Amino acid sequence: MSLPVQILQFMITGLTTGSTYALIAIGFSIIHNATGIVNFAQGEFVMLGGMLMVTFFNSLKLPMVVAFALTVFSVAAVGLVLEWGPLRHAKSKEILVLVMITVGASIAIKALSMIFWGKNAMTLPPFSGEAPFILLGAAIMPQSLWIMGITILVVAALNYFFKRTLTGKAMRAVAASRRSAMLTGIPVDRMIFLSFALSGGLGAVAGIVLTPITTTSFDVGMMLGLKGFSAAILGGYGSMPGAVVGGLLLGALESLAAGLVSSEYKDALAFLILLVVLFYKPSGILGRGTLRRV
Repeated sequence: MSLPVQILQFMITGLTTGSTYALIAIGFSIIHNATGIVNFAQGEFVMLGGMLMVTFFNSLKLPMVVAFALTVFSVAAVGLVLEWGPLRHAKSKEILVLVMITVGASIAIKALSMIFWGKNAMTLPPFSGEAPFILLGAAIMPQSLWIMGITILVVAALNYFFKRTLTGKAMRAVAASRRSAMLTGIPVDRMIFLSFALSGGLGAVAGIVLTPITTTSFDVGMMLGLKGFSAAILGGYGSMPGAVVGGLLLGALESLAAGLVSSEYKDALAFLILLVVLFYKPSGILGRGTLRRV
């Protein structure tokens, strides 16, 4: 295989995983815009998406579409419980305290998942077969097309939701200023509640589509969550277009590094990129710096 074909193959692989990073990064951004916190349980939402889909489809033999929808609603419900329970009823509303609550929730979800599902890796069959398509000498798996197609569909649906619906506009108003939104009569608590549901659902979709090509287990959430967080920072934390750009770019760079240098550096690259971005451009590629009066 010639070098140009190899690079194309690595790019296709990178855009596939990068699409899932984008979904995770959007989940981080939605929670941040609504509450100002970093939800470190986002990676566990991804893990739950994969594990529940395996349970519903492989174990309970539900049709794939039914299992998909049930998984998304189930993980969205977990997000609702996280917001309605420990976060809403925390005695302190300090950002650091709330962030640590999400860290504790992540650990608890991971431990419960290990007890319920065990430590063995689990997988799903591809959505539509395994015969690859050939593009300029590079192989494209059907599951890769599903992942990229579903990501495009989700991003388009979210764009419509936030710009064209009253609820979406209300959530954007809360993101811009919680105090101003409250003064105009917007139910801020309800919007935050919905943001956690959206975040959980997005994590579930990422976990479902990724499992057929990478497998899943109780401990995959932390790494996927950190990579999604790195993608969100890279693109511009809080920006949905930035999350998409950051996720795709991170996936492509990660795949190229693994293929052209060494797979041992694949995971380290995400955190190296995070450090470089924080040092040179903390606002990210599409993020905007904030002005502060001094």
